[in-house]
Amino acid sequence: MKRYTRLLFLFIILLASCDLEQLPEATTSKDAVFGSEKGLELYANSFYNILPTANNIHRGDEMSDYGARSQPLDFIREGAFGPRQSSGWDWRDLRNVNYFIENCNYPNIAPDVQRHYIGIARFFRAWFYFDKIKRFGDVPWIGKPMDVDDPKLFSGRDSRTVVMDSILADLDYATTNIRTVTDNTRSLVTKYIAYAFKSRVCLFEGTFRKYHTELGLPGAEALLNEAASAAQVVMDEAGFSINETGGPGKSYRQLFTSKVPVGSEIMLAALCDPTLSVFNDANWWWTSATYGARLSFTRTFINTYLTIDGTPFTDKAGYETMTFPQEVKSRDSRLQQTIRMGDYKRTNAGITEVAPPVFSYTYTGYQPIKWCLDDTYYDGGSRNDNSISIIRYAEVLLNFAEAKAELGIFTDADWTKTIGALRKRAGITSGLTTMPTVVDTYLQANYFPDIADPVILEIRRERSIELVLEGFRFYDLVRWKHGELLEQTWNGFYVPAVDQPLDLNEDGKLDVCFYITPPQNPVAGVTYINVAPTISSGVNPQRLSNTTSGEITWLTNIPRVWEDKHYLYPIPENDRLMNPALGQNPGWDIN
Repeated sequence: MKRYTRLLFLFIILLASCDLEQLPEATTSKDAVFGSEKGLELYANSFYNILPTANNIHRGDEMSDYGARSQPLDFIREGAFGPRQSSGWDWRDLRNVNYFIENCNYPNIAPDVQRHYIGIARFFRAWFYFDKIKRFGDVPWIGKPMDVDDPKLFSGRDSRTVVMDSILADLDYATTNIRTVTDNTRSLVTKYIAYAFKSRVCLFEGTFRKYHTELGLPGAEALLNEAASAAQVVMDEAGFSINETGGPGKSYRQLFTSKVPVGSEIMLAALCDPTLSVFNDANWWWTSATYGARLSFTRTFINTYLTIDGTPFTDKAGYETMTFPQEVKSRDSRLQQTIRMGDYKRTNAGITEVAPPVFSYTYTGYQPIKWCLDDTYYDGGSRNDNSISIIRYAEVLLNFAEAKAELGIFTDADWTKTIGALRKRAGITSGLTTMPTVVDTYLQANYFPDIADPVILEIRRERSIELVLEGFRFYDLVRWKHGELLEQTWNGFYVPAVDQPLDLNEDGKLDVCFYITPPQNPVAGVTYINVAPTISSGVNPQRLSNTTSGEITWLTNIPRVWEDKHYLYPIPENDRLMNPALGQNPGWDIN
């Protein structure tokens, strides 16, 4: 992690760079930075702060349709969120990048060196603006460092199409001019990182324009072609592959628990370094009863995992009333690598034991393990030293598949090298080389009733499962125009009857019991969950769908309301007061 050491040095010599209006303009100060390749490298390292942190990523799906959490986020609670609560209108990182681009022109620096570092800067400007356009839609395009008296500071927003064209111009420059093609640390931006990110950006915007027809935005098809082409370059030239070193039962989860990025598949990662006290808090977040969102999967989502033979689980007779131990068997192996089930084990003070779902954490019974290390040592604070992926090859395959399917040019050969390859890694035994021809009615009815193409439905299923908890889901729903899925009931596994202790992992030990009347003789080691319709404080947030049996339900008493205005965040009110020309996004005006 030498990059972190270099960053410390950089921030010392460029202390004012967080507010570059105050940066000294003396030629000597510029010479120290822009007059040598080492100076350019040091400055360019500061741009990496634009990337999401490890904690940003592993928590990134806390607002998603497949996650039940301790409380609904205010964003989708009626009357709880508006311009006064909004945030994200911060432009300091952009000033830093633009200042670099404007000054990276010293004649003693070789032109290819200058183009390389400008390419790095423009990659990060594209990343910065992609985040802004996803969040706010129209935003001001600022392509130069501005002084405090620059009139552009108080002008309005540029159109989404203008800003997106500028983002793509930056990415095209980056892919053409970044010299670095390999990085064994998986912590630096290379030419192929730029191509991978371009596939992400173009897929998002292409599908956003295709499905948000009310906006009348042109160019969806061209963007989808750009997404497929960028992904194709990575697939043909970059040398990455799907990790299969651990076999179907381990290869997937290795990507998320390895201390060193699995370099065959991980393209860019947020690294930890114990020697520099750089950690993440994944275990604390995903195991604590009090810290974090206590995110648990819904049964509706768990039902979308295929069986190991490649058929829909919901085609099985009686799937609705299968108990937890029954429903998780013979499924896509990513399920066992994503939630606590079966023979999942944890180590505590050197003792390894089978670990079923823990109801001091989970509300639904489907407790995530994807980012967690299996030693309980890591549970008590920011101690995790596993690397957290930012971009991985599997996403590129999914971007390619979805873009071509949306264009109607996806083939069996494309399916084999994308969706088929990912399912093969997961141990699925059929449907790996030919596209589906029949719609999965469960997937269509519960998620995408507007989609009649079985291939697009299956690609969306695959994306949901493969990239779960990696921070993509909310904006996938936004671009597909399916934000209403955030209103889905938070449901859990099926409970056959109250007062009947359950063995969740079939190890011979009873784990949990749901009751309406408190038991007179509780069994040692069993967690008892009150599912009575009411409790002393009012309506019980955790109940069974049929009162004395059925699916667990959580927080059905707190409505979550999605409106079309939620496809964009409101411009923060304080920023509008400073610059009324910004206007406001539809539906967010304060009366």
